[in-house]
Amino acid sequence: MSYTPPAPSPPPKTSFPPPPSPPSPWPRHQNRWTRLPRRKKLYLLAAALTALLALALGLGLGLSIGRRHHGSDPGDGGDGDDKPPLQPPLPPPSSQPPWTPHVGDSWQIVLLNPIVPPSNTSKLTPDVDVYDLDLFTTPASTISSLHARGKKVLCYFSGGSYEPGRPDSGEFREEDMGRELEGWPGERWLDLGSENVRRIMRERVELAGEKGCDGVDVDNVDGYDNNSLLPLTPTSSISFLSYLSSLTTPLNLTLGLKNAASIIPTVLPIIHFSVNEQCVDEHECDLFQQFVEAGKPVFHIEYPKDVESKMNGGKGKGEDGGAVLEKYCGERNGVKGFSTVLKRMDLDGWVGYCDGKVEVTGMEGGSGS
Repeated sequence: MSYTPPAPSPPPKTSFPPPPSPPSPWPRHQNRWTRLPRRKKLYLLAAALTALLALALGLGLGLSIGRRHHGSDPGDGGDGDDKPPLQPPLPPPSSQPPWTPHVGDSWQIVLLNPIVPPSNTSKLTPDVDVYDLDLFTTPASTISSLHARGKKVLCYFSGGSYEPGRPDSGEFREEDMGRELEGWPGERWLDLGSENVRRIMRERVELAGEKGCDGVDVDNVDGYDNNSLLPLTPTSSISFLSYLSSLTTPLNLTLGLKNAASIIPTVLPIIHFSVNEQCVDEHECDLFQQFVEAGKPVFHIEYPKDVESKMNGGKGKGEDGGAVLEKYCGERNGVKGFSTVLKRMDLDGWVGYCDGKVEVTGMEGGSGS
């Protein structure tokens, strides 16, 4: 057997290290976040999202409160605490009516039903200077009868609200109207800037002139201070009253302001009297003293609870009558110079005065006594 030598081993291969990778344009370093476990990362992300959501909600609530506080929401009306920016007084009308009421004039207001017109032989109850009566239901003959007794007549109509059942109620359009007045079913706030509304009010003022009214008592011009769902502002009411003044002046009618204390400084030059309701209960009688200081009367109404029984059913001061008179007629409550009447809420013929007297005006369909 011959010997075969083993084949020689191949020479070892020379290995070279791989060429270095090109440098990355981004630094490769591990920060604290990359070293965190995945569960910890998820927890921190959830916490951050929660904090951002809370911040967003807080900002949204703050902006909403700010808008409400500053009364920028149309028709919100607020709570009456915000005062509108003071505007300069309007210029007085070019002429004055032949009659304007005086501070301290006595008066009676009856709106529930037409009053029984006085005759040449009947007694007028009460024997006061001014009667405030409904424009639509009061005939011209009644106004003439009161004039024959030396009395003046203010004719009432609502300038800022739709009332169902009025002769012209069908002329209002849906877009003219907002929300119902609280406590007055069917009655709705009106857009004072509507051309249609102003046309209807012009015809009402003209009707007052035709009937021989001496002035107009225009109600509900303070929609800006109520939740009307309309874009009403104090400027809306100022513009509307200026428009009414342009109508009443050539017709020789005096023009009144019903409530709306916040716009008194602006509209006082074009207004001849105030009709105020419940300034004692609302703690704002001092605001209406601006009328008295300007030589213009405040026809003031309060509606005390159970006023008739407290005034002893029309026979003078009842057991609680003194307290009623002290509260609503006492000068400490800011009513000095006011022409105050105590009425029942339905404004029937019953009326109480600050001297303790009670009178009842006869109405068609009943006296209201």
